[in-house]
Amino acid sequence: MRGVDLAIIVVYLAAMPLIGVLVGRKQRSAADYFVGERSLPWGAVMLSVVATETSTLTVISTPGLVFGNAFLFLQLAFGYIIGRTVAAFVLLPRYFRGNLVSAYAFLGKRFGSGLQGTASVTFVITRLLAEGVRLFAGAIPIKVILGHYNIHLDYWVIVVILTALTLIYAYIGGIKAVVWVDVIQLSLYLGGAAVAAIVLLNKLPGDWASQASADGKFMLVDFTKNLLTSPYAFVTAVLGGAALSMASHGADQLIAQRLMATRSLRDGQKALIGSGIIVTIQFALFLLVGAMLWVFNGRKSVAQLGLQSPDDVFSRFIIDDLPVGVSGLLIAGVLASTMGALASALNALSTSTVADLYQRFTKRSPEDSKLLRHGRMWTLIWAVVFAVFASLFSTTKNSVIELGLAITGYTYGALLGSFLLGLLIKKARQADAVIAFVATVVVMAFVILGVKFSAKTGGLIGVDFSKAAGDKVALAYPWYTLLGVVITLVVGGLLALRHRTPDPKAAEAEAAGEAEAEVPAA
Repeated sequence: MRGVDLAIIVVYLAAMPLIGVLVGRKQRSAADYFVGERSLPWGAVMLSVVATETSTLTVISTPGLVFGNAFLFLQLAFGYIIGRTVAAFVLLPRYFRGNLVSAYAFLGKRFGSGLQGTASVTFVITRLLAEGVRLFAGAIPIKVILGHYNIHLDYWVIVVILTALTLIYAYIGGIKAVVWVDVIQLSLYLGGAAVAAIVLLNKLPGDWASQASADGKFMLVDFTKNLLTSPYAFVTAVLGGAALSMASHGADQLIAQRLMATRSLRDGQKALIGSGIIVTIQFALFLLVGAMLWVFNGRKSVAQLGLQSPDDVFSRFIIDDLPVGVSGLLIAGVLASTMGALASALNALSTSTVADLYQRFTKRSPEDSKLLRHGRMWTLIWAVVFAVFASLFSTTKNSVIELGLAITGYTYGALLGSFLLGLLIKKARQADAVIAFVATVVVMAFVILGVKFSAKTGGLIGVDFSKAAGDKVALAYPWYTLLGVVITLVVGGLLALRHRTPDPKAAEAEAAGEAEAEVPAA
């Protein structure tokens, strides 16, 4: 491996834990550990949100999307902005009124500890599956890149190294360390992508943009694709992206916790809406690199280039064509995206375990120093669980990876639907909400795994639990969250018709929130 590249990677791996420890070493309380004493600037939180939702596969894979789908992926990002704007004004105020550290504490106040525990356990399981498999998936391109430089490591070794380094600052520094290291890591991989674009620009002919445009690689919207089966049909992408973003950034503890660490509701709203704008710019940058790579590679398809997947296009460019030093910067950026997502998951899981499960079900309110110890203990436990879970994989079969990355489709609709049920249907009780929650997860599993459509016509074929292939395709994934929300509201709403009067907890939760909102923050 080239010495300069190796030095950059080593410096990065040593610096990130050290910076995280220095930033967050003076933890004064559990509130400091979980939500940074609600003192973090909104700009840093905004960038941390973007870093949290960006995985290694995002950095590596997004440029390759241009080879098959042009710039159509940006349609989802347009929906993200809409969804985050709605979440900022509908869901976020409830968290700040209640002075909460967990998004699911709102469900506890509105319905009761039963639904809060159900939502938290669902979040824990979902995050374990999604982040554990994403951690393994992130090790795949890292192994390939390092292997090219004659550094041969097993997947489990890469997983353990990344987890151990991430744990150092997440364990000691809590949310403050996670957020500020996220900011650095985001700057690193976006800076690397920008440098890659500059390098490509110097290698391309002057009319490269005209060539890419002539091949349709700048196509931004598509009104011709089937609404039910194509994730890149305009209506599907925008509506589905909005619902998905509302759930992931308004009803998922992974993101909501960062927003609750800002200084005020207004700051949290700016961070949330701003993250949608930044992530759209980020995707546009990666897709621009992809358009450049299309021309750079002679306007050839992935198959003509002898590559197995569009994911390999950017990886090969990093290895073969970037100058010394820039390759190291990009590889460090790939490592950064993996560590940032993992650190955020560890911190969110620790918070939810302590606030939603331990305190609720033990009925204890231990002293602050004990809560801080519990938070750190669960950060350590979840790090070990992640490392073990991700290390169990020994193959790179897409079906396993896709299942892990798409697992949120089973649960996001139920989570977001429960919040909306509590806000919109005052008669709904805890039993109604729990039944609707469970029913939604079951129905969504049936839809995702069993319902198939024709790949040619988009018409419904029927129920078939065999793998979607050939002329059989599943429902486009952007619809999963929206469909789940509808199921939750319909089931919960019908069950609520049994009651003649509003749930007393609805009025209590609203009154408590208004009273707390009148008390100025310390």
